[in-house]
Amino acid sequence: MKSEEKIMLKEYASKIAERGLSVPSIFFLEMFKYLSFLFSQSMVVFGPLLTIFINQDKYYQFSNIISDRNNVEFFICQIESNKDIEK
Repeated sequence: MKSEEKIMLKEYASKIAERGLSVPSIFFLEMFKYLSFLFSQSMVVFGPLLTIFINQDKYYQFSNIISDRNNVEFFICQIESNKDIEK
């Protein structure tokens, strides 16, 4: 995993923790960790519609990152390490 990808996942993990969504996020990611490749491909399919509302570059970069199960595990670990930030 590239350092810029790690930075991106760490930022998302801190945002999740700040909003108090650590537990639901970890639950969701653990549940779908083994389907991460299919989920990333579905993001590519729905990309043209969803990128109307959100940043296209970050969207497709995140889709590429989660296509690897090890990156999803890293993301879960980052959310767990930021859990103490919760309100």
